[in-house]
Amino acid sequence: MNLISKNDKYCENLLRRFIKYAETYSESSGENADKGIFPSTPQQFEFAEALKTELSGLGLKDVQVTKDCYVYGFLPPSAGMEEEPTVCYLSHLDTVDEVSGKNVRPRVFRNYDGSEIVLENGIRLSPESDSFLALAAERRETVITADGNTLLGADDKAGIAAIMTALEFLCGHPEFSHCGIEVIFSPDEETGHGMDRVPLELIKSRCAYTADGGHEGELETECFNAYSASVKFTGRAAHTGYARENRMVNAVTMAGKFTALLPHSMAPETTDGYEPFIAPMEISGGIEQSEVSLLLRAFTMEEIEKEKEIITAAAASVALAAGGRADTVFSRQYLNMKERLDARPEVKDRLLRAFRAAGVTPVEKPIRGGTDGSRLTEMGIPTPNIFTGAHNFHSRKEWASLNQMALCADILLEISFPENRKNV
Repeated sequence: MNLISKNDKYCENLLRRFIKYAETYSESSGENADKGIFPSTPQQFEFAEALKTELSGLGLKDVQVTKDCYVYGFLPPSAGMEEEPTVCYLSHLDTVDEVSGKNVRPRVFRNYDGSEIVLENGIRLSPESDSFLALAAERRETVITADGNTLLGADDKAGIAAIMTALEFLCGHPEFSHCGIEVIFSPDEETGHGMDRVPLELIKSRCAYTADGGHEGELETECFNAYSASVKFTGRAAHTGYARENRMVNAVTMAGKFTALLPHSMAPETTDGYEPFIAPMEISGGIEQSEVSLLLRAFTMEEIEKEKEIITAAAASVALAAGGRADTVFSRQYLNMKERLDARPEVKDRLLRAFRAAGVTPVEKPIRGGTDGSRLTEMGIPTPNIFTGAHNFHSRKEWASLNQMALCADILLEISFPENRKNV
């Protein structure tokens, strides 16, 4: 059933809701998060409190913002559905700090006709270079962008808006029987710390679903294994005029040579699909000590181990040649959720039934990244990921389709109906 996507009232509510969320500043800080500050920014609490108020207004129970900035709410099951297992829906309330998420000014293109979208700062969106935008034009979908000065924040405010609209529908239509629904909106997903302090004690559901994907139909049950690496080069300072005589060892030079040794064929910008990558993210420091921060991503642990070997060997080679020292530390961030989801096939089966009931063809693809669901799956609650209609994440070219967002809400509704919940 297309209870949201074919209903003008709920589509308009969804649009207004999404625009309000997009305009709300909730950017997280990777720098603060890595220092142990949680949540990493105060504005996330402000957004969390607004979402708490909205959930309470819809009629959810036990609504709260935890001391760590997680929003939780519970929609009780319909009469007669008390024995049905609950389901949990998740989205994250922060936006990435790579592109500003402050003073977002959304622009709405109803019945988008395929013409080039010209934004400020020379930002242009064209169907000629974006096949998904071309498809949106062919279907005359409603497209939302920012104004070119910021990202849009559809990652993941489109997911929050879809969840809220599905809840609004259920609260307003008691004739539709549904199971109990738990909702969690998490902070700091974009910093990689979104599940660090998730209130597991509140979650009663045996499975969950994140609304944090991209184009219509995307259904994701596998993701990268993710590690970070810190390579610290130690050199020796000397007066630059007498560096040769006093044998300067330049840690900055070592850091540069190290990154140059990393295989270009394994860079993020040269890989896709199931290919792994090594991504240098930051170089900092000076002559005596410089540090390179990297991300390692691969779908198998064997590939992760090979990436570790590449990094360790390159660092050691550079340090040996320069007469300095290299110290490398690897840290696990999250693991591929595929194995644990494969062990609970009924969770994916319910989702496939919900897709079919909503008239959406599932497109299964790996996540070249991770979601809060990846971490939650590790913790024992299998959590596939669903599309939201968001595109061009983390950039000023980000855009979202209202029509696809509404289909996400339809699928969330279908998951909660008992005919699609058997054996979960």
